Amino acid sequence: MAAEPPVLPGSEEARRWAQEELAKAEYRDAAPGWLDSVWADILDWLRSLDGGPGPGTSVAAAWIGVAIAVLIGAAIILARPRLNAKAKRAGEVFDADPTVGAAAYRGRAAAAAAAGDWSAAVVDCFRALVRTAEDRNVLDARPGRTADEVAHELALPFSVAALRLAAAARTFDGIRYGNETAGQADYAAIRGLDTALQSLTPASADRPVDLPADRGQPAVPR
Repeated sequence: MAAEPPVLPGSEEARRWAQEELAKAEYRDAAPGWLDSVWADILDWLRSLDGGPGPGTSVAAAWIGVAIAVLIGAAIILARPRLNAKAKRAGEVFDADPTVGAAAYRGRAAAAAAAGDWSAAVVDCFRALVRTAEDRNVLDARPGRTADEVAHELALPFSVAALRLAAAARTFDGIRYGNETAGQADYAAIRGLDTALQSLTPASADRPVDLPADRGQPAVPR
């Protein structure tokens, strides 16, 4: 069965397609600064093309379509590495001043909680938990560590807290890198975990520890 010939857009429609495609946020956000002028030049060129009627209109439209395909392909190739790099950064616990200490994070968390901003309170409380583990040399101070890595690494010396650590990491990622919001119960759960871990001596490979009871902690809603 013969394949149907491809549908060629008119020159005006082809220009509109290209302009709409190149204006998408993913290309603008991922493009290095020097590409801004390239995008502007491409759009200016597309606007300058003559779309008037004539015997060569169909041929011109076909070449415009080819040019659009090449431009979009180039945009994807240039944008993808930066988008991938951004995706790899997702999940990092710290993305601000590395000198901020655990006490400062707890203060910020308490202030956010007092203002009813439970999402900010959860994020800063989790960061306080991680910073304390670094200060105690339970974790090495390593840039780029993710919340999941925190949960996994702290589950070794604090094995009975493994489930709570994993839940805290999921809550942190959902708020910080997803579209989730926190409630008072989320903050209470992570604050209780933070307090409990501070009172423990990290276990060696052959000596378990007991996690203090989490008194009156509400379940984390999901």
